[in-house]
Amino acid sequence: MRRIVWLSSIIAVIVLGCTIQSYGQKSSLGGRFGLSIGSGGGESAAGLQLGPTFDYEFNKGMIIGSELNINTQTGTPIEWADYFKYVIPVQSAKVSPYVDGGLGLWFATGGPYFGLRFGGGSYFKVGENLYVPADLQLGPIFATGTTVFYFAITTGIRYTLP
Repeated sequence: MRRIVWLSSIIAVIVLGCTIQSYGQKSSLGGRFGLSIGSGGGESAAGLQLGPTFDYEFNKGMIIGSELNINTQTGTPIEWADYFKYVIPVQSAKVSPYVDGGLGLWFATGGPYFGLRFGGGSYFKVGENLYVPADLQLGPIFATGTTVFYFAITTGIRYTLP
């Protein structure tokens, strides 16, 4: 676990060190809402997921962000996730597909747990600086004595600060 934290810190320093350019950075605020499913240890549970999001575009098409997700499964698991997102360049100005990956810290009955997350989706432009995301996330959560597999499909709202 210590190596994973150390390695992710080195990657973050390298990525942030490559951002010294004249590109105008953008910050975005938003929220997400959708379905989350956790399965592991012979059980599976579905619930709702909601929470605030924040991200920062530090280079054209490269975003780092954080979100706090509250889930309604038994024990009300809460995820604090940090991620890197790459927006895939396309010709359309109304749709922006992306892929992402990151780390999550899960707070649930029995203590905090470490998780990995991978996924993707698309931003759909609905107004000036206003987007509706369609997002899919999945990955393992390393709980004590077992591994839980997490899956979420969400939407929400995203506002890019001018």
